[in-house]
Order: sequence, then structure tokens, then C-alpha cells
Amino acid sequence: MRYFFEIAYHGGKYNGWQSQQNAIGVQTIVENVLTRIFRTPVSITGSGRTDTGVHCEQQFFHTDLSREIDVPLLIQKLNSFLPRDIAIHSIKPVQSDASARYDAVERTYRYQMTQIKNPFLQGLSWHYFKTLDIENMNRAAALIVGEHDFECFSKVKTDVNHFICQVRKAGWTQKGHELIFTISANRFLRGMVRAITGTLLDVGTGKITHKDFVSILHSRDRKKAGANVPALGLYLARVKYPARIFIK
Repeated sequence: MRYFFEIAYHGGKYNGWQSQQNAIGVQTIVENVLTRIFRTPVSITGSGRTDTGVHCEQQFFHTDLSREIDVPLLIQKLNSFLPRDIAIHSIKPVQSDASARYDAVERTYRYQMTQIKNPFLQGLSWHYFKTLDIENMNRAAALIVGEHDFECFSKVKTDVNHFICQVRKAGWTQKGHELIFTISANRFLRGMVRAITGTLLDVGTGKITHKDFVSILHSRDRKKAGANVPALGLYLARVKYPARIFIK
């Protein structure tokens, strides 16, 4: 039977989600633990990749298991064997053809910043001390809502067929000294959220205008967009799926 596993992790020690040569990804850690528990090789497919150092509040992966499982017991075992910075929150049976990657209908990322140095947020939020015009940044963020070609915000070397994404929500909120940028879309390109965040910060500091921002979006040229913000402030916050794929 196929199952969806809900996972969360602190990305500070890992080279992102995906298994790769000469680098430790979260996927490798989880596969090793599942293999240890079931005493047979277990491979998993995640809902997507995260970059090195990026955190995750909610991600899903699927795998096929040859026998019925005691869900609470398996969650307990997994969390006992996994390192402290990785946690399994739920396991749900799904249709046999359900895919954690291809059936996702929406993903939400959050970028966290603090405008004062806060030792309790080290590794979890980016310290950015410059004065920002949040209202101006939100007006610019509204310009990317909808379907656009986001090649200007994508890593140059990436294996995709097209750069079209449909952004459903994008905006900044402020609470005291903490700033949060939230963006939801049907799909994301590699480096897209960090590049958009960096370019919106350029709007917030007055380095570029709204007209410049629109010109960058239409340029399809990564060199024209702002710098990537550091990975440590980025979180994969939520992944949505259609209810039809879950077995009740």
C-alpha cells in the first residue's frame, strides 16, 4: 500500500532534501531509517526539493510498503531513530497512483527576517538591519500574483521545461522587529523564492522602483534581479493536495 508521510526538519545541517553524491540530504537520512525498521531497502519520493540550509515545516513524501502498518507505532519508531532535527508528524494511506510530487496543487514558502540581532533566532531567521518601506514592498509583491514567466528569478542551470508559475498569494507582514514574506504558488523554480525576496528588499530600500521591478519580471534575465537572500530564513511551510487521493 502507498502512504504519504508528513515530515518537518531543521535544514541547517543538510544539503537540502534530495539525496546526492558527497552530500547529506534529508531524503538519505529518512531512507536509511525506514530501511533499518523494515529490514529491506526503502526508497521515497518527496513533494519537491529544498536547497541547502532551507527549513521545512511541512513536506510530504510517499513510499510503498508491502505490509500493513501500525501508524502510531511507526511514527514513534521513526521519531526515535531519526535525529532531533527531523520529525515525522503523520502517515496517511493514499491511492496507489498518488504522487507526493506530482499531485501537489499548491506550495507555500515563508521567509523570516529580524531587524534586530536576536540570539534566539540564530540559524532560523536572517538579521537584516536596513530600513524598509513595507507598504511599497507589498505593492511590488502584488505584481507577481497571477501567471507569469519567472525565469528572471530562477537559477540559471535548472532542469525544467518552462518557467511559468501561478502565484496565488504574495505579501509581507510585520510584527515588532520580525518581518515575514509569504508566497503560495502551484509550483516554484529553483532559487525562486530567495531571488524574489531579495528583489523585493531592493524595492523596500528604494534601490529600485516598481517600474524597475516590472521590467525585471519581464526581462527573463536572472542577472537583472536582486541577490538571493540567505537560506537560513527560508521555510517550506505547507503543501496542499486534493482530498481525492487520500483513503479514509
